[in-house]
Amino acid sequence: MKYISDSFEDHFTRLKSNEGEYKGVNPEDPYEYKAVYIFFVPTKARWNLIQSSATKPNFGKIADDAMNTIENRNPSLKGVLPKVYAKQNLDPTSLGGLIDLISNISMANAIDRSAGVLGHGFESFLGEFALGEGKKVGQFYTPMCIIELFVEMLEPTKERF
Repeated sequence: MKYISDSFEDHFTRLKSNEGEYKGVNPEDPYEYKAVYIFFVPTKARWNLIQSSATKPNFGKIADDAMNTIENRNPSLKGVLPKVYAKQNLDPTSLGGLIDLISNISMANAIDRSAGVLGHGFESFLGEFALGEGKKVGQFYTPMCIIELFVEMLEPTKERF
């Protein structure tokens, strides 16, 4: 959701500037986003609302509603976004902390939105999970720096891999 929201906000800011090719464009027009392959995020599902609601007791419902709203405006996302935050088994304090942590990660520019950013994020979370759980879980996680070292040691070439 953060990824979708940052992409939206970046383009929203350009549209709102009302300059150059964006002169006279309505920044709330969903077709302006569809034209550049960005998902439209309705006002009540934008990240600033999610972040400001992270400490509220009903945050889970707010997050699930935001996910539903985004899916309703973007049919290709139907059934893709998780709507599990209102479940009773999630600790609201931890969930709020996670939202704050994710809020500090910028995915606004094209480089940050590259295909690898989500993979790097997943790798980072996996690494932190492995460290937090001890050797038993960590033994299945190999940090990227170790993988890169192995690759350099093996010196693979195009002919031999």
